[in-house]
Amino acid sequence: MRRWLRVSLQVAAVAVAVLAIQAWQSRDMLPADQRVAAPPFVLADAAGQLLDSRSLAGRPVVLYFFAPWCHVCTASAPQLRWFERWFGQSSPMVLIALDYQSPAEVAAWARAHDIKAPVLLGNPQLASDYRIRGYPTYYVLDRLGRVASRDFGFSTLAGLWWRTRGLSS
Repeated sequence: MRRWLRVSLQVAAVAVAVLAIQAWQSRDMLPADQRVAAPPFVLADAAGQLLDSRSLAGRPVVLYFFAPWCHVCTASAPQLRWFERWFGQSSPMVLIALDYQSPAEVAAWARAHDIKAPVLLGNPQLASDYRIRGYPTYYVLDRLGRVASRDFGFSTLAGLWWRTRGLSS
């Protein structure tokens, strides 16, 4: 068998395995293909400032659910920073901490990774509403607050861009 064919088959096998694992991990999440309304919330950040999810309407937004102790979340932090910088002050991203010891721990994580987007303190009810089973989990909401995309695990800047492209129209 020619070398290029063998390499192509190996790459295809890895791609199929990755897609199968991704589909299995995201099987219980809110559906993205039906554009269901995202569950509403009002959450505080570590300083006590409240954010109502209704204030996010009118633009696409990435809801990024994480835990400060999560190593994959920490590895994703540079991608989140680049995503923020790409969008500037209008960054369509909100981080929501779940499974944390204290608000100070969450604030320290955000400072350590130079995250400027809102970082909110989630709760078990919100985790249940969004069907969070692991970290990081993220949902991309369209400008009407409906689930347009979702995923579980590490995402690159290109992956975040790909999932948010075209949602502002």
